Amino acid sequence: MKNVDEIVERCEELYEDLEYGAVARWKEANPEGAAVGFLPTYIPREVLHAAGVLPVGILGAGDQLEIVKGDAFFQSYICHIPRSVVELGLSGKLDSLDGMIFPSTCDVIRNLSGIWKLQFPDKLSFYFDVPQNFDPEVGGAFYADTLRELLEAMCSLTGRDPKSVDLSASIHLYNENRRLIAKLKALRSEEPWRVPASELYLVLRAGMVLPIEEFSALIEDYLEAVAAREGHEVDNARVLLAGAFCEQPPLTLIRTLERSGCEVVDDDTMLVLRWLGDEVSEEGDPIEALAKAYIAYTGEASCKYVPDGEQKGIQLVRSVRKHCVEGVIFAAPSFCDPALLDRPMLQSALDAEGISYTAFNYAENTGQMQPIREQAGTFADTIKLWGGE
Repeated sequence: MKNVDEIVERCEELYEDLEYGAVARWKEANPEGAAVGFLPTYIPREVLHAAGVLPVGILGAGDQLEIVKGDAFFQSYICHIPRSVVELGLSGKLDSLDGMIFPSTCDVIRNLSGIWKLQFPDKLSFYFDVPQNFDPEVGGAFYADTLRELLEAMCSLTGRDPKSVDLSASIHLYNENRRLIAKLKALRSEEPWRVPASELYLVLRAGMVLPIEEFSALIEDYLEAVAAREGHEVDNARVLLAGAFCEQPPLTLIRTLERSGCEVVDDDTMLVLRWLGDEVSEEGDPIEALAKAYIAYTGEASCKYVPDGEQKGIQLVRSVRKHCVEGVIFAAPSFCDPALLDRPMLQSALDAEGISYTAFNYAENTGQMQPIREQAGTFADTIKLWGGE
């Protein structure tokens, strides 16, 4: 059995590797394959895998890279991740990628796709639009066509025939991966002292650069290792972290919350790994199965249109109850319009249920954590002393 510390250390090395060495090594071992980066929040990684493409999550450089060139492409009043991604590209750190996918997350990511085409005209650039109409006959049909276009684009990189790829086999692998992640998150909720949020975050981040088969094996190893971990329950405040659906928080922020007396038992980070729920049908036409799963998925995110604005608040309250959460921490990237526009609706839902919350903003390159630690620590103390009142 592998040691927990060794697994976490490996994951942290992958997290810190801005040269994407794991991707380069995969390409050396798979010369017929290709590697394609994607921005948060969601893309159908099954399609890339079936085409022989390694999906690579590009989540910015955190606080490890000084932004110089990237700042020249964007206004000062938008989030940090697009300038960070441009800096990675222009500094040569993404040279191992054969293309990029820009999902329909917000206007900033949409504009980033255009900038990328201008700066890297020789590499594939795919703007991936998802439906906001969830009628199977309308949004479902549109999305199925988009998936076919994506499959053709990915196969153009590897020389595979889109009509002969085994997409069902890829769906099976990702179904199993989502089940493992659900098991891991459930254990984190039940025994957070056994699965610290910072460790879970690192394990999930490793899935952004590893092939799905290796990533699932890593999760299994981690689950086996933590089952034997010695420890005991700590009387920390059980909190839910909301608002980090796109630009990811720096690892230091997660660790700061833990040090402040908060036990993060649920969050909306790394949504791409959980999108579509537990399972996609492995029967019938796989493209149609992926489209139906997307249309039917009930999970909410700030980039997803919901006709009934109260539904997002209902889901948040449901998660609070499910995970026995004592308070919610709204942590959104600075200038993230989708997250910040959702926040008042979500706070109103919590107010109606008498659920405590606090809020702050961050950037992926946030370095000074003391104010956040003091605010989160005060919040945790309030919950424990006065029940969040």
